[in-house]
Amino acid sequence: MALLVGCNYPNTPNELHGCHNDVLAMREVLVARFGFDPNHVELIIDKPGSLIMPTGANIKKALSGMIDQAEPGDVLFFHYSGHGTLIKARNSSKKEEAIVPCDFNLITSVDFRQLVNRVPKGATFTILSDSCHSGGLIDKETEQIGPSSTPRDGITPPSCKPKEIPFQSILQYFTSLTSQISTDIGIHLVEVFGSDASLMFRLPQHELEPISKPYLKPDEGILLSGCQANETSADVEIRENGRKPCGAFSNAVQMVLKENSGPLSNREIVLMARKILIMQHFNNQHPCLYCSDENADAMFLSPPQKPSP
Repeated sequence: MALLVGCNYPNTPNELHGCHNDVLAMREVLVARFGFDPNHVELIIDKPGSLIMPTGANIKKALSGMIDQAEPGDVLFFHYSGHGTLIKARNSSKKEEAIVPCDFNLITSVDFRQLVNRVPKGATFTILSDSCHSGGLIDKETEQIGPSSTPRDGITPPSCKPKEIPFQSILQYFTSLTSQISTDIGIHLVEVFGSDASLMFRLPQHELEPISKPYLKPDEGILLSGCQANETSADVEIRENGRKPCGAFSNAVQMVLKENSGPLSNREIVLMARKILIMQHFNNQHPCLYCSDENADAMFLSPPQKPSP
């Protein structure tokens, strides 16, 4: 089962151009290469006239429904292409990662952690997030490829647009809606979205801690992120695909899959995508992998291996 979400934010100051293309291309690959049932691949894009828009509530509802239906042996996949941001967590100087749905109802790393916690044993939940600050988007997930394995210099091509909406811009937007003076983004989001706001802003700290504390055993979450938490991902036109707008990371993954017909591990996908981005001079965007040791070397979007008797 798969949920594919593309947010281009049409006719807004935050407009992107390649996010719809990213998820449409992924739908074709899921069906043709990985054998997904087309009826079990849900596509949500913010195209004018779409019956279902990629709002925060709609995305979380679709993800929750997918997990509720999951059984041992299932492969769950979420591909998001759109803006990301870093936000200040409540009563903390630490910043947390979030994706930015079309209505700005942020979905945070705590929400993704809660979803991963619900995945049944024997199933896997792979997230491919082509968005800014996407490294670490599953709270407390183990880093396999990340900042500790990243070179530090380079220049990003000038013709691309970062998939980022700065925290301050989001705060200003909601301040204008609520007339609240507070710099706590959670106060604004809860006022506007109520029970549809992120768990990070709705639950008291003592209820958040059990969700976010590190687990003693590996979980079934797998995150392939377009960049590190402190980096931006690019929305760009790339010569190799005919100047068709796309996300640099989504396009790199597509190229990896086209150039390699055999099974590839999650680790191989990310390392090969890194090499492609370097060749394309995206030297300040480093895809990352967060998951258990076992899932790092498991095959990308393949059913989980049954333990030996």
